[in-house]
Amino acid sequence: MGSPDDTAMYTPPGVTTASGASNGGEKSGTSFDTIVGRMVVEQKLATADEVRHCVEQAKSDDASDRSLAELLVSNDYITKRQLTRLRELAEAERSSQQIPGYQLKGKLGAGAMATVYKAKQLELDRTVAVKILPRKHSANPQFIQRFYDEGRAAASLNHPNIVQAIHIGNVGDLYYFVMEYVDGRTVHDDIVANKRFAEAEAIEVAIQVAEALDHAHERGLIHRDVKPKNIMIAKGGMVKLADMGLARAISDKEAAEAEAGKAFGTPYYISPEQIRGERDIGPSADIYSLGATLYHMVTGSVPFEGKDPTSVMSKHLRAKLIAPDHVNPKLTAGVSEVIEMMMAKSPRDRYASAKDLLVDLRVVQRGEHPPIAHTEMESEAELASLAGLEAQAAGEVPEDQTDLSGKADASLWTHPAFITLGVLTVASMVLNLILMLA
Repeated sequence: MGSPDDTAMYTPPGVTTASGASNGGEKSGTSFDTIVGRMVVEQKLATADEVRHCVEQAKSDDASDRSLAELLVSNDYITKRQLTRLRELAEAERSSQQIPGYQLKGKLGAGAMATVYKAKQLELDRTVAVKILPRKHSANPQFIQRFYDEGRAAASLNHPNIVQAIHIGNVGDLYYFVMEYVDGRTVHDDIVANKRFAEAEAIEVAIQVAEALDHAHERGLIHRDVKPKNIMIAKGGMVKLADMGLARAISDKEAAEAEAGKAFGTPYYISPEQIRGERDIGPSADIYSLGATLYHMVTGSVPFEGKDPTSVMSKHLRAKLIAPDHVNPKLTAGVSEVIEMMMAKSPRDRYASAKDLLVDLRVVQRGEHPPIAHTEMESEAELASLAGLEAQAAGEVPEDQTDLSGKADASLWTHPAFITLGVLTVASMVLNLILMLA
């Protein structure tokens, strides 16, 4: 076993050093394994001798199909949890070696379409986020096109409540998208941690997201995937709408035709028209999704639940929404009215624009009735009341006011309306008589 200094400087066989020199080859060595081997020693998780032992094992016939990383775990030199962390760091380093001008620091998150890393932009000495398309998708033109479309959509927007695009490019088959780094958490994180938001805090978040949507809609873009995981809250309280992966130009008829009949979005927050795969998807779809997100924030529950995505989406189409203040009685009627209008089944019954939505949100924030949603709710209540009265009137049969002798009920003569009619008739006759005499 070498000294601490020897261990720190040791490079396993097949590992390329920072200077570009190699310490010899290994039969089963891969670029990933060589990076892991070096990191294990540098971080003092294992000694140089322990790594060398695993390298020798990897050369043997019995372990020729096992990686260095697996052997380090099986020999109890490192734990599975340490290996998971090392994999992230190794993948980040392997990618950053290929992206000129950026040094990846570690993984922030991963999805089916991309992995996001925290990184340093070397030239400007600032922290950024880098989204990398998985290599399994790098040979698929459709995935590559969608990746570039996201970058272009984000780059066309410049607003404090939208995560800013910085650069998009590729190095060989490695496609990457550099964007603003937000030091904070997502709305989803807060819901998981606290179950629900206080009403005032939720309204403030919704206002900032509505500002972002208003900016995007005015520039002809719809987001199509507003949800808690795509809303970031920075440490200073600034809210940022992220992930333009499903964004589309409202005027892009070709894309609309190609996507017709397909449901793009997230089942818990998707609008009815997106579920139906309609061609004319507009800003009201984003308003619906923000409404579903706000519903989740203030109630702690998604608007509609089901055993699978299909059943959830079916409820978006047909099920009656339970009013938010019925789920959480602590809510004001104002915020409940706003959410109900945002989540109307028909786009025509929702807010006409994000600007209109902002009017109501700001009024509710002041503790007053939302003028647009409240008026709409009153109109619906009046229509329902009138319909009820009409149904009642249609079902009523007037009583016969005449007795068997043919004489009218005496109460008719004393009715105020009958007396008034009589007075007006007499006055009219007197006036006509005066005119004739004149």
